[in-house]
Amino acid sequence: MTTYLADTVAVLLARGADDAPAIGAPGRKTLTHRGLRALAGRTRESLNAMGIGRNDRVAMVLPNGPEMASAFVAVATGATTAPLNPAYKGEEFDFYLSDLNAKCLLIQQGMESPARAVAAARGIAIVELVPGEAAGDFTLVSDLKGTPALAGTAEAEEVALVLHTSGTTSRPKIVPLRQINVTASAYHIGEMLALAPEDTCMNIMPLFHIHGLIAAVLSSLAAGGSVVCTPGFNAFQFFRHFEEANPSWFTAVPTMHQAILGLAGRNQETIAKGRLRFIRSSSASLPPQVMTAVEEAFGVPVIESYGMTEAAHQMASNPLPPRPHYAGSVGIAAGPEVAIMDDDGNILPTGALGEIVIRGRNVTAGYEANPDANAKAFTNGWFRTGDQGTLDEGGYLRLTGRLKEIINRGGEKVSPLEVDECLMDHPAVQQVVTFAMPHSKLGEEVAAAVVLREGMSVDEHGLRDFAGTKLAAFKVPRKIVFLAEIPKGATGKLQRIGLADKLGLSG
Repeated sequence: MTTYLADTVAVLLARGADDAPAIGAPGRKTLTHRGLRALAGRTRESLNAMGIGRNDRVAMVLPNGPEMASAFVAVATGATTAPLNPAYKGEEFDFYLSDLNAKCLLIQQGMESPARAVAAARGIAIVELVPGEAAGDFTLVSDLKGTPALAGTAEAEEVALVLHTSGTTSRPKIVPLRQINVTASAYHIGEMLALAPEDTCMNIMPLFHIHGLIAAVLSSLAAGGSVVCTPGFNAFQFFRHFEEANPSWFTAVPTMHQAILGLAGRNQETIAKGRLRFIRSSSASLPPQVMTAVEEAFGVPVIESYGMTEAAHQMASNPLPPRPHYAGSVGIAAGPEVAIMDDDGNILPTGALGEIVIRGRNVTAGYEANPDANAKAFTNGWFRTGDQGTLDEGGYLRLTGRLKEIINRGGEKVSPLEVDECLMDHPAVQQVVTFAMPHSKLGEEVAAAVVLREGMSVDEHGLRDFAGTKLAAFKVPRKIVFLAEIPKGATGKLQRIGLADKLGLSG
C-alpha cells in the first residue's frame, strides 16, 4: 500500500534537500529545491497581491523550458494552472481562454503571441514572467492589484491543473485535476521507477501536456530529484543535451524514440559515457520492434507506461527489472485500480476483451460542467478510458486500441495496433499508422500510412502480400500510402482519426 506523505504540490515540494538540484537547463545555472520552494512562496504572494488566489485560473503561454516547469509548480501551490500550447493560433486562444474563464494570462516577457491580443480583447489581465539567472527562476510583473477570494496555499481538494481533452472527434472537454490527483500520480510514477534524489530526468516533452508536466517534472521533484528542461524536442540536438544533462532517465512518446533511434548509432560513445538507468515511453503504443531496437542502442530497459489526462497521467506501467517487462504490454496497474468492463457495466474475468476502466486517487472527479460526458464516462464509480484491451493472469494489460479507432469492416473488428505491429516486422518499414478509410458497402476499410527506411523499398503489392502471410484476409490493408512523414499531433502522437481526410482517402 502506498503511504501518501503529501496531498498538495506545496507539501510535495518540501521533500527535496535544500541544496540538491531541482530544475536545470542546458547552459544555465541550476535551481535548488530550496530555491524552488522560495520561488513558490514568492509566486503565491505576487499572485495574491494581484487578486489571484486558490481556484483562480492562470492561463500559461510560455516557451518549453525550465521557466514553464517552475511556473507550473509554483503557480499550482496557490492557484489553478492552465497551460496552453504556445503554437495555437488566435482563434484557438480565443476558444481556450474563454472556455477556461481565465483570471489572467501568464506569458513570458518579450514573447510575441496572438494570446496577448485575445486576452486584451476579452479583458483578461496579462502577467509577464521575467526569467532569472538560474534555470527556472523568475519574477512576475503586472499592474494588476486586488484581493483574492481565497489567499494562501492551495488545499488537497482544490484544483491544481486544468487541461482540455484532445477533442479529435468532439468539442474538447475540460479536465480539472485536484492537488490530490496530481501528487498521487507523481508518487505512483516515482514508485514504479524507483526514483531517488540522485536521479535526473531530461525533459524533451512539451510542458503544456500532462506527460511532461507530471511524469517528467512533478515525479522528479516528488522524489527529491531533478529535471533538466530542454527547449523542446529536436532529434538533432538530443545527444548534445544528453551529454550535458547526464540524465539517469528520460520519458517520451514513441515517435520521439524512433527519431532518437535513427541517430543513436553515431552517438554510441556519448551513450556509453552516460549514467542512463532506464528509458520511459508513454502516451501512445510503442511498437515492440522499436522497444527492442532502443534497448539495444542504449543498453537499458525501456519501460512502457499507459497514461491519459483524466488519470493525471499514469494508469499502468511495466516494472523495472528484475521483474519482467513485455513488449506489447503497458504493464501492471501503477496507481489506480485497473479492470476490464463490458458495455453493460459488468467487470469481466481475466483474459476477456473489453473496455479498460480505472478508479483511484489520481483519477479526475469528472469533466467540468458536462453532465452528459460524465454520465457516459463513469459507471459504478469506474472511469471508462475509451480504450479496449485485456488483462492477463499476471495482471499485465495489453491494449488493442481506442474503441473509436477500432476499424469496423462490415461487422468484422480490426485492431489498428495489430496491423501496425505486423507491418513493422517488414525490414523496409520504419513507421506505420493504420486507420479506417470510408467504404460505400462495408462502412469502413483498413488503410495504412507507411514511412520506409532510408535506402530501402517495397511497393504496396509487396507489403500487402507480406501482411497476408501474418494476418487474416479482412485485416490486410486495402490501401497503403507511402509518406516521407506521417502527420503528428502537437505532442508528437500519431493521429489515426481524421487521417483518411488528411490524405484524401475519404471521397
